Amino acid sequence: MIALGRVTIVTLGGVVAAALLLAGLNLLTPAANALHVPDFAIPLFGKYLCYAMLALAVDLVWGYAGILTLGHAAFFALGGYMMGMYLMREIGARGVYANPVLPDFMVFIGWNKLPWYWYGFDHFWFALLMVMLVPAALAGLFGWFAFRSRVSGVYLSIITQALTYALMLAFFRNDMGFGGNNGMTDFKDILGFALNRETTAVGLMLASAGALAAALALARAITASRFGKVLLAVREAEARTRFLGYRPESYKLAVWVVSAVIAAIGGALYVPQVGIINPSEFSPGNSIEAVIWVSVGGRGTLAGAILGAIIVNLGKTWLTSALPAVWLFAFGGLFIAVTLCLPGGLIGLFAGRRRGAEKARGTVSERQHGPAERAPRGVVG
Repeated sequence: MIALGRVTIVTLGGVVAAALLLAGLNLLTPAANALHVPDFAIPLFGKYLCYAMLALAVDLVWGYAGILTLGHAAFFALGGYMMGMYLMREIGARGVYANPVLPDFMVFIGWNKLPWYWYGFDHFWFALLMVMLVPAALAGLFGWFAFRSRVSGVYLSIITQALTYALMLAFFRNDMGFGGNNGMTDFKDILGFALNRETTAVGLMLASAGALAAALALARAITASRFGKVLLAVREAEARTRFLGYRPESYKLAVWVVSAVIAAIGGALYVPQVGIINPSEFSPGNSIEAVIWVSVGGRGTLAGAILGAIIVNLGKTWLTSALPAVWLFAFGGLFIAVTLCLPGGLIGLFAGRRRGAEKARGTVSERQHGPAERAPRGVVG
């Protein structure tokens, strides 16, 4: 049994406790109460949790396998589109054109038949399956060619960025059948629960917290296992790892696919909470933002990726409303400051203080009791 570790347990507890606290303060306190959490804050926090899943997925491949991805927003957006297709089919005859089968945007552009790749999305279980399978298939195909060809470093980063940019251009086209530039919106309900209800918003936020906690536990189990140790070896010295008899491309491909699925699940939970999915979610800038979240929180820590995503997006929400002209400068300045002053991120800062405190306690103990006796070489105490 793999131990989760103190930092992971604290992070898991913090995420779940915060979600439960916000849910309770929203549903159980009257609006006039000073402790009441307004309705708009629930899907906003749920959105942060979905972003945290994207950051966690990026940290899994960048922090542990050394794969700097600038295109992970592609998997996040694909998961969102799979969920959007289900939500559009759920509308049925309640749309503007009252067509029980075709979404409004298809009727608007003159289509009279549902495309074959939309079949099955009127079932939630099928949509959930596609949320995982479609991004996993794309990640597997892309990774197989890239890692088998031993593409790495900046070249791989550029290719991942080109992948998400190509998908963005493709989804902008109306003839793709995904809503074109406008994307998909005007969702009504999910599993029969109206999306405009406070209880549905709370349920989706709690589901996001649960999914993030499960993804963190899975990522921690992977990185703490023998598989994770090989990943670190690949990150530090891929040629030497290959010389020892391992196949680095197989390990990189496996973690790449798992990471893509985590990001896609985050995207699927993101869509019903924000109420829209369009091609802008594929933007390479979104992938670069995710890398910055991981850098701010602490690369190669998992928990730091979650912390960075939530803190940076909280700051973004406040600054874009209070000082919209300052946000981009603040964002760039934050990244530069963290890179120069905190290479280990916020988690690294906390860990450094903890090590300093432990070292200080050890020094005090030596002054009081003298240095501990060393066992002779070869003797195990």
